[in-house]
Amino acid sequence: MTDVLRIALTHFTTAIRERVTLFWFLVFPVFLLVLLALIFGNIGDEGEIHFEIGLINRDAPGGAVDFAAIVEETFERLAELGEDDTEPLFTLHRPDAEDDLDTFVEDELSALRRGRRAAVLVIPSGFGATVLDAIVSGDAPSSELSVYMTDSNVASQMASEIVAQILAEVDREILVRGGRYDPAIAIASEEIWLGGTGDETPYIDFVLPGIILMGFFVNGLFGVPGAILFNRDRKVLRRYWVTPLSVPRYLAGFSIGHLALCALQFALLYILGRYALGARVSFATLPAALLLVLSAATFLAFGFLIASLARTANAGMAVANILNMPMMFLSGLFFPIAGLPLVLRLIVYANPVSYLAQGLRSTLGVEASVFSLPLIVGVPLGWIVLSTVIASTRLKWDVER
Repeated sequence: MTDVLRIALTHFTTAIRERVTLFWFLVFPVFLLVLLALIFGNIGDEGEIHFEIGLINRDAPGGAVDFAAIVEETFERLAELGEDDTEPLFTLHRPDAEDDLDTFVEDELSALRRGRRAAVLVIPSGFGATVLDAIVSGDAPSSELSVYMTDSNVASQMASEIVAQILAEVDREILVRGGRYDPAIAIASEEIWLGGTGDETPYIDFVLPGIILMGFFVNGLFGVPGAILFNRDRKVLRRYWVTPLSVPRYLAGFSIGHLALCALQFALLYILGRYALGARVSFATLPAALLLVLSAATFLAFGFLIASLARTANAGMAVANILNMPMMFLSGLFFPIAGLPLVLRLIVYANPVSYLAQGLRSTLGVEASVFSLPLIVGVPLGWIVLSTVIASTRLKWDVER
């Protein structure tokens, strides 16, 4: 047993001392986690939908009811901070008293074309008087609001739907204040939301399990075949085989060292995500722990498979690089995999990382899995068996003479 633990300690300390391995093993996952959290950290939080809106009122106040002011008040309410200081829906850009309205409108439209505004709303001169005349006569008003949008900006397309709903509510308020709205004959409605939990998942809770699995994956894909093939090419393994150490005992020690590296990696990423970036997910459950162990074992076996397919260490690194990007990015580690084209979905369904990511997030309550539990466990186990069988028959433990 002592020789097994010594092999484990040797593999662990060697990986920690090597700068290249240390970068890909610890520095890169930490850097990627922080980068994604900073860029997409507001996804899933309240107030992430926010629009820059230009609002210009050309109408002069007057009359018993200032209808233009009703429009302004409605948008002003939506531009105020929420009760818990959440970001408002709108940021309004309005002219100062000394600004020329024509110049200000042109500047706002220019900002709209450049993507700096989601919409520009102009209340025309005489708006209040024409609305009052329409209420009295029952005819359609001759003056209308001008809402400028652009189809070159996604935010503008989203804002168009929201502005239309707001103006419908403004129209109702105008009818109420004008005495033409009778709530007794209005059609009642009830909002019923289905399929949601009422609490959106923050992006950091979504991406943290993915980054942890990515760390395990990179460690298995590059660390395992790299350690075995470089030690073989340098004839380090030959020195082991002249001792009573057997191949199974060497593999046992190597595997323990690999799992210890994964445990260190997990601890670092979890502490960073939980206490520095505000993640709320907890891995302190038996299903989550078992899936983490299954993930580490799957990628360990995958590393043995790559080592068995390559004749040299450089060839092993080349194979790992070829497999790295497709398996990592077509697995849902960093973004949902729903809606991918059929060809890409076939890769997703054959990729063991996809099942492990879905299973882990489902266990943590981050999202519902699209795969059943037998597939989540069965597909990675199938890859472990396949990789072990191929590695046991093809892996050469000594350099060719």
